[in-house]
Amino acid sequence: MQRSADPARLTLVDAETARRTVPAAGCFDALAVTELFRAHHLELVRLALMMTGDLGTAEDVVQDVYERINRRPPGLRAGGDGLAYARASVLNGCRSAHRRNAVRRKHADALASQAIASVPDDEAAAADRGELATALRTLPSRQREVLVLRYYCDLDIAEIAMMLRIAPSSVRSAISRGLAALALTLGEDAR
Repeated sequence: MQRSADPARLTLVDAETARRTVPAAGCFDALAVTELFRAHHLELVRLALMMTGDLGTAEDVVQDVYERINRRPPGLRAGGDGLAYARASVLNGCRSAHRRNAVRRKHADALASQAIASVPDDEAAAADRGELATALRTLPSRQREVLVLRYYCDLDIAEIAMMLRIAPSSVRSAISRGLAALALTLGEDAR
């Protein structure tokens, strides 16, 4: 699912608003938060959407991350990588959302499996994406996170290992097991 960035939404956070929310100590550059928002908001919402399967929840998770970064931005101090911090925070927020919404997740597969028998090509492609997203949600959280970071965010194994604080061999193992489980779920040959 693609959404175009709404320029009106992005202009709500400007440098002046960011400056007013900066603590007096000034331990970070408020413009860095604004630029992080403008440059990566949509990307982080898409990441959260892939992890949660729900646009509203994804937007809430990302909004909470930016609120925490704006209040106390540990990831943006002393030249830190704000995007990596934001991605890790989005993943943590998605984990929390999964814990809070256990009942909803339990019934999501039944609701998602109701498909129309004959659909045009565009709708068939959308149904395939929906089937993949549903299959992703059946995976254990570590496998789902690693697959989304690897194939959706196009991060390499070292970046994923650093972000999730696990060994590169664990990343490779999770990718292998996750792909095999997806193949079984989707009924494809897993060679």
